[in-house]
Amino acid sequence: MYRIMLCCSAGMSTSMLVRKMEEAAAQRALEVEIKAFGVAEFDEQFSRYQVVLLGPQVKYMLKSLADKAAGQNVPVQPIDMMDYGMQRGDKVLDFALSLITTANEKAAL
Repeated sequence: MYRIMLCCSAGMSTSMLVRKMEEAAAQRALEVEIKAFGVAEFDEQFSRYQVVLLGPQVKYMLKSLADKAAGQNVPVQPIDMMDYGMQRGDKVLDFALSLITTANEKAAL
């Protein structure tokens, strides 16, 4: 099962994108757990997930959040603004899966 965390200001604006990503995963018969949280919950939540994707409104926090997560091999990256705005769940899911795969490959070395 893939575990993906989306993070925005309050966890609200990403909830629609979570649904679109879950729909894309269901069409591919992928088992996923995708949750949205506000940035205030980052510290207590990120370690439960394989990747954290940031909404555009918290992209400015990328370095500090990525630094926190680096010790646990959890990649943190911003969601492409166009994919976010257009609610392209399939594209965002592909991005998350590619980050998980890369992190797993690095951990195996």
